[in-house]
Amino acid sequence: MGMEVLINMNIFDVIGPIMIGPSSSHTAGAARLGKMARIILGESPTDVKIILYGSFAETGKGHGTDLAIIAGLLGLDPWDERLKLSFEIAKKEGLNFSFSREKLKKGMHPNSVRFILQGRKGNKEIEGASIGGGKIKITNIDGFPVSFTGEYPTIVNIYKDRIGVISKVTEILAQKNINIARMRVSRDRKMGTALMIIETDQVPPQTIKKEIEALPYITSSIYISGLNL
Repeated sequence: MGMEVLINMNIFDVIGPIMIGPSSSHTAGAARLGKMARIILGESPTDVKIILYGSFAETGKGHGTDLAIIAGLLGLDPWDERLKLSFEIAKKEGLNFSFSREKLKKGMHPNSVRFILQGRKGNKEIEGASIGGGKIKITNIDGFPVSFTGEYPTIVNIYKDRIGVISKVTEILAQKNINIARMRVSRDRKMGTALMIIETDQVPPQTIKKEIEALPYITSSIYISGLNL
């Protein structure tokens, strides 16, 4: 009697992501990390310091990792033919950038990068990794450990740690029939600054960011639709 084995795979697990470049991790993943950093900043960056770790630092140059990261920061997709011209486009658009390399820290994924971003309205420090097959994971935002991929619709809220803030946010989602798939909360200290990561099953309306930011104690809200990466 034979045994039937069911394997949960999609077409991208078989053929890989659509992309320009030789490596899904070093090129497609790198471009997505740059684009995610831009989305989290909430605007086009004007100045960026990029620190590469591990394999990104050692072999990324040959795989076009640097070009891909800048392309992502410009808002380009991994399959965009302009990826190879990203340095030139950045110069025309006034994006100042620099690269440096550091030794891999304990617990870091081998394909890791840290962004120190400055925009016209604010700044952000973001860490992430390319985890294979063009997929990515964000691991730190402004010193807060996080873990999300952007594959689900994701809402990132920075707020003052006060009673009732979480329930107010989840109430807005419930009113719109949005189910929470995962939620993680962290804070720097009691009644200090906190960060809330919510991944949802449904795609919230674009107005969700403004509605959440209108709540008391919310400093900022970042909405990642899950469709723009």
